[in-house]
This record gives sequence, structure tokens and C-alpha cells, in this order.
Amino acid sequence: MKTWFITGASRGFGRTWATAALSRGDRVAATARRPELLQPLVDRYGDRVLPLRLDVTDRAAATAAVQRAADVFGRLDVVVNNAGYGLFGMVEETTEEQARAQLDTNLFGPLWVTQAALPILRAQHSGHIVQVSSLGGLAAFPTLGLYNASKWALEGMSEALAQEVGPLGIRVTIVEPGPYGTDWSGTSAVHTEPIAAYEPVREARRAGATARTPQDPQATADVLLELVDLDDPPLRLFLGDYPYPVVEAAYRQRLDTWNAWRPLATRA
Repeated sequence: MKTWFITGASRGFGRTWATAALSRGDRVAATARRPELLQPLVDRYGDRVLPLRLDVTDRAAATAAVQRAADVFGRLDVVVNNAGYGLFGMVEETTEEQARAQLDTNLFGPLWVTQAALPILRAQHSGHIVQVSSLGGLAAFPTLGLYNASKWALEGMSEALAQEVGPLGIRVTIVEPGPYGTDWSGTSAVHTEPIAAYEPVREARRAGATARTPQDPQATADVLLELVDLDDPPLRLFLGDYPYPVVEAAYRQRLDTWNAWRPLATRA
């Protein structure tokens, strides 16, 4: 039996993974801004579910929620930083409030939860932190500049974290989903006020998005269960096969550009 702490567990990946963990007999501290949405899990799985109200942007609340989970269940084995949302719009269109809110949720939220969990995991000499990034954490796309920024930052922080806590017996995995049928681009998304000059870019982006068929999040459930059961889990894991050609092309372009401009670079 593993004990999980999952943020954003009311829907999407968080709900899928919480249900999968509970279905196999694990215990889950499930957090949501609206914990009443977690009641069906409580009704079905009883005291193996600990529903907690949490806005991950509130550092004190994150610390209290993690400690509450540890107090009730006695330990934490898997911490899943899943809570997040998409901010859609051009960089120029993004307001300061929108930019800060995106980073508060997608970057600082995982930071606060991770910092709260680490003393518990260090005392156990074990634990697995799963950071939910995105294909957008490795490749950038127009209309998603600040979302990309939040996930790129999460990736960098998590890669450093893995090196810091690995010797202490704690594992870190960054999961990078491709397009899935979650609410990421639905009611939870935020949109900027459009500037007309960018409409051709926006239209091209919309056309590309409609050409993709989002996959069912349920397809990731067994993968996450297998991931957290590994003795030596990977630092990074794509979810789905869609990210492979996209990221391979992005990295190839970076290497080609760096090498093409090596003579200028070396003059520095």
C-alpha cells in the first residue's frame, strides 16, 4: 500500500490517478480548490481518501495540507504536483496579473508543496515526487508563451531537485504529457484580450490544434502506477507517443543552430 498526495485531484489527470491508486488499494490525500468535488471518491473508498481544500498558490495552506496528510496516514510515498492550468494568448497580450497568476500556480505551487513534503520524505529516506510538466515544457508554441515559461521553469527546478535529493533516497520524475482530453484548454483555461495584429498566428494555431485528437486521460492510469512502483524511475517520462517527433525536431533545431553559429560564439 502506497500513500499518495495529489494536487488538483478533482478532475483531469489528478482525478484519474487518484482513482487508479485507490482502486488498487492505496491511500490518497486528494486536494482541490473545491473539496466537495472529491465526495464521490470518499463515498466509494471511505477513509482511504483524505479530501483536502487547497489552493496551491497559498504557501501556508500547502504546508498545512501536506502535514495533515502525513499526520493522518503516517507517511507519504508519492507526491504528485498536478494542479495547473493553461494561459492562452500572445506574450504582448499578457497582463502582469495573468503572468503572475500563471507562475504562481504552475511553478510556485509545486515549489510550495515540494518544500512542505521534503522534510517528511527525508525523515523516511524514501519517496517519489512526480512533477506534471507538459510537452510545452520542452518545446514552445505561439499563444502559450507564459504557460511554456511556467513549465520550462518547473523542468529546470525539478532537474536540479533530483540531483539534490537523489542521495537522500528520494526520486523525482517529470512527466510530460502530449494532448489529452483534460480540462486544460476548457473551463479552467484563461485567455488574454486579443490584439488584432496577431490574428493570423492565432488562426494557424487553432487550425493545428483542431487537427489533433486528444487522447483519453484514463490511458495514463496504469502507466503512472507502474512508474511509481519502479525502484529506479526515470527523471523524465513522456505520456503518449505524440511528444516524440515534436521534441526530437526541437532539439535537433537547437543543436543545428548552436553548431552553425559556433564560430561567432567562440569569439566571445
